[in-house]
Formats: sequence, structure tokens, C-alpha cells
Amino acid sequence: MTHALRIGRRGWVALAVMALCLGLIFKDGLAYLMHLWTVQEEYSHAWLIPLIAAFLLYQKRDVLERIPFRGSWVGVAIVLFGLALFAVGELSSLFIIVQYSFLLVLFGAVLAYTGWRPMPILWASLVLLLFMIPLPDFFYIQISQKLQLLSSQLGVAVIRLFGISVYLEGNVIDLGNYKLQVVEACSGLRYLFPLMTLGFIAALFFRAPLWQRLVLFASTIPITVLMNSLRIGVIGVLVDRYGPEQAEGFLHDFEGWVIFMACFVLLFAEMRLMARLSGGKRPFRQIFALDMPPPAPKGRLLESRPVPMSAWVATALLVAAIVPALLLPKRVEQIPARKDFSEFPMHLASWNGQREPMESVYIDALKFSDYIMANYSRGTGDGVNFYVAYYNSQRKGEAVHSPKVCLPGGGWVIEQFDRRAISGVSTSGEPLPVNRVLIAHGEDKQLVYYWFQQRGRAITSEYLVKWYLFWDALTRNRSDGSLVRLIAPIPPNGSAQHADAVLQEFTRNIAPLLARYVPN
Repeated sequence: MTHALRIGRRGWVALAVMALCLGLIFKDGLAYLMHLWTVQEEYSHAWLIPLIAAFLLYQKRDVLERIPFRGSWVGVAIVLFGLALFAVGELSSLFIIVQYSFLLVLFGAVLAYTGWRPMPILWASLVLLLFMIPLPDFFYIQISQKLQLLSSQLGVAVIRLFGISVYLEGNVIDLGNYKLQVVEACSGLRYLFPLMTLGFIAALFFRAPLWQRLVLFASTIPITVLMNSLRIGVIGVLVDRYGPEQAEGFLHDFEGWVIFMACFVLLFAEMRLMARLSGGKRPFRQIFALDMPPPAPKGRLLESRPVPMSAWVATALLVAAIVPALLLPKRVEQIPARKDFSEFPMHLASWNGQREPMESVYIDALKFSDYIMANYSRGTGDGVNFYVAYYNSQRKGEAVHSPKVCLPGGGWVIEQFDRRAISGVSTSGEPLPVNRVLIAHGEDKQLVYYWFQQRGRAITSEYLVKWYLFWDALTRNRSDGSLVRLIAPIPPNGSAQHADAVLQEFTRNIAPLLARYVPN
């Protein structure tokens, strides 16, 4: 006679209390997470992930019924650590920390209840939940910019296959009569995130050696890049043949849907090919295991699972965390008073400026709160392009974009990168640090200075910006900040040394004024 272990009444009580506590403790972070699923196309598929994770558990129900749950005190420790991380996320009002702490507490609670023995079965559902959390904004921007450049280059290669003359400047595809801007929305992330999730799920169901399943999952990245590049190339060909309207409206969106479905088909074709190479001809239902659990045998003996003491302790910790979580004061972010950049002077010593409006496509992508872009010049013929992007808050994804990432998108090649300290301008008693970048576009050369003006600090490291963003959000309840960028052209008969002198002098003129527009 077979035995089956079922969750008894006490077990369901413990699980229900855990679920209720998790919902109450993390309600704000989960609500914002679901908001992102609604407004960001890259994560619109995430609504299905919890359901698929539950289905994976249901598939293994018969196996789980034969495994005793012993519990684990390591799970209790993970719950404690996750709750501490949640407190840090709440105090800093950084939802990304709250969301990852939710997964950590969930894993700890499951481990405290089941112990380690069922984990080879449970791990897939738990890992799958990671795909429903958006990437931190810093990594998102880095990946998006690199994919834009790569997709643009491959897309131009496709266009040239049709004998069309085309010129590429960074992310701008110049067809002569029309310029295609490969913006962030065309980077391929709208395909990559759903396809990686699908690839992970497909690898779980794929009945094949481990190496093939890993290859299947990893292949979602090149498939996405190649198919997105093909889409860009096809749009370029259609624009050249039939006009600019081919890159807009319904047709543009429909092409995106067709390309994603093609990615889907390629993924399953790859799975079929690998199955044939390793195991001969098999029906697809044997390759892709979507089997339901077998029916329960008749006459089996049902036993109620005892609830491990570690599970009760984890439950008690979650219950105890509800009160401080609900009573924790909602911190209202401090937005310091400042002047608008519309008031920034256009006359600075010997310099005269002219404001330059930014195109709406860039304003929508950068999502800053205020900005200034102006061209300053003086009688000697020297000129400087001055740009500052200011953010009232950088907690929910709106954050500064590093020129190190953005400059190549305009077709510029970074020839030299180092750091300088500008004497005569001090921050915290030290000379002003700046990133110095020498860039080239064909025969044209420019010298760029940039730094991150962040709550009284001048920072040159993109990584330190993220650290101080977290620290100041936690200790000062502020996340405002800006990027300051200066560009001086280098004439054919000019030198980088002269451009350095120009930028250093201009920096000494504008740095004392910045505190009025970028608060310390």
C-alpha cells in the first residue's frame, strides 16, 4: 500500500498566515511591481509568471507527496535577513530593494517549511519568480544602449543586402531622404525579457541533457538581437521603397508582433533540432514535457504532514513584522527648493549663450525633471556646449544617463578617457573632479568634461553615484541629482590642450552658479 503525505489543517493554517503576512508586509512594493507590469511593455508578460510557477509545482505534486518536509533553520535565518533588507528598502524608499527582499523572505519561508530535501523540485518555481522583478535601472540603461548600437549595426547590414545606400551614425540610420532613430524602445528589450523568460520555461520542460537546456536558454539573447536587427533592417527597406509612414503607427507595431512570434518559432525549432541530434526522431510531446501528474492510485494511505518547528518560528517572525511594517512612517521624499534652468544666465563673464531645445524623443527617453542645453561662445572663437539634466527623484527608474554610454549612440568613438581635477573650483575643500573624454567622429573631434552633481557631491564614478543614491535615500531621504556635461569642439588646426584650457575656464564660471539649480 502506498503512502501520500498531504498538508493537514495546521499546515494550511501556517501557509495561509505566511501568505497573508507577506501580502501585508510587502503590499506597497508589490503594488508598484504590478504597476510596472502594466505600464512597461518589457514586463507585461510578468503577470503570467506566478501562474506558471504554480503549474510547475502542480506538475510535481505526486513526487512531492512522497517526500517528507523536515524544515530548516537556515530558512528562518533567511527570513530574518530578508525582513532586515525590507526595512532598509522601506527606509530608503527604493522599491527594487523591497521587491528582492520579498523573494528572499518567500524563499526563506518555503525552506523553513519544507527543508532542503524537496528543493530540487521547488527550485525551478522559485527561480522563475526572479524574472518578474525588473532589472535595476542602472543595468537596464547599460544593456539598452549596447543593444541599440548592435541592432543598428546589424540592421544597416540587412539594408545594404538590398543594394540600398545607407549611412550609420551611432543609432541614427540615414537613408538619404529619411533618418531612422533606433531609440530605446527599439533596443530589443521588449523581446529579450519575455523571450528569456520563455526560454527558461522551455528549458525546464525540455527533455534533453543539461547542456542542451542551457544552450536553449542562452540562445534567447542572440535570437533576440538578430531578429530585432532584422526588424530594423526590414523597416529601413520599406521606408526606402514606400516612404516614412512604414516606420510609424500600426504597421510598425505589427512588425514587432510578427518578429516576436518568429523568435518564438525559432526557439522551438532549435529545441526540435537538438532533440534530433541527440535522440533521433521523437514525437514533440516526448520532447516537450507538459505532462500532468498521474492519477492517484486507489487505496493509498493519506497522512497529514507535521508542521516543522522552524516553519512555526518563521510564521511567528512574519506575524511580528506586520505591526512595524504597517506602522513604519511613510517617508515623504525631500525635494529641495531650487531655481529652474530657464533662469540660468546666458551671459557669463566673456561668454554669451544661446539656448538649444532638445527633441521630444530624447526628453521622453531621459525623463528628467528639468534641463538646460545651451551653446556658449566668446569673441576669441571658442565655443562650449553646456548641458545639465536634473532629476527631483531617482527612486523609481528616472536616473542620469552616463555620457560614456550615450556618446557612442551618436556615432562618436571614445579615443581617450581619464579624470582631471579642476583647480580653483572646490567641492568639500577638494578641486572639482571631472571625467575627461576625447571623442572622434570621422575627422571631427571634441573634448568632453562631465561629472555627476549629486546632493553636494561631485562624483565621477557611475558606480559611486548608485551607492550614494542608496545611502542618501536612506540617511537623508533625498535622491535628487544631476549630470553636468561640457563639450568643446577641436578644430582641424586646434589641439586638445587648448580645448582643456577652454573647458577649465568655462567650468570655473559655471560651477559656482550650479548650487542654485542643483541643490547641495
